[in-house]
Amino acid sequence: MWFVLRRIKVREHERGLLFKDREFKGVLRPGRHFVWDLLRKVRVDVVSVRDAWLNHADLDVIAKSRALGDEAKLLDLKDHERAVVWVDGRVEAMLKPGLYALWTIFHDVRVEVFEARAVRFEHADVVTIAQAKGAAALLEAVTIESGHAGLFFTDGVHRATLGPGVHALWKNVAKARILDVDLREQVVDVAGQEIMTADKVTLRLNAVVTFKVVDPLKAVTLVEDYRQALYREAARAAWRHRHA
Repeated sequence: MWFVLRRIKVREHERGLLFKDREFKGVLRPGRHFVWDLLRKVRVDVVSVRDAWLNHADLDVIAKSRALGDEAKLLDLKDHERAVVWVDGRVEAMLKPGLYALWTIFHDVRVEVFEARAVRFEHADVVTIAQAKGAAALLEAVTIESGHAGLFFTDGVHRATLGPGVHALWKNVAKARILDVDLREQVVDVAGQEIMTADKVTLRLNAVVTFKVVDPLKAVTLVEDYRQALYREAARAAWRHRHA
């Protein structure tokens, strides 16, 4: 029969995950440990806590045991939740639903959990977060330039008119979009229209229409294409003038 007393050394920057007969039994803190190993059924996975992330195939069992105590932060995100992880004051990652554990021994770890069903992601550091690891798969970032307005719709309903800046939407949560509307002065060139004068002289009239959008919501909801609609109205006006 195999029966031996094993000595295991765990350094200050390490923790030992102890398994007996493939069942998790606890965490070994720094120091020397002696474990009776009957029939070679003891396994100790020594992991570094200098890396904030604890990645392990048996994380669900380890988390459920609560053996990590206050040395790690556990995060169990539901289907409608997303999270932003900050490590030592810097954005580390954006997380999708799932189970996570982060060591807090060597690092200052902060986690922000968000309700994705809100559709819009609003945060003072949205620009930085949108560039974090994992964010591209979870967020759609839209930049509204100065002199523009963003019309935010979900499921075909207008929810808000957004000003210049970076705005973000959670992906795969709802049918959502942000329409960019230019509020600056714009110009539409109307194709040449032939006009007959009273003395039978034919003139070709080229028109230039200058306009600004004052109500972005009406501009995109009352007509399919407001620029094309304006062009048609200008062309009709020229035609009426020709036949007046």
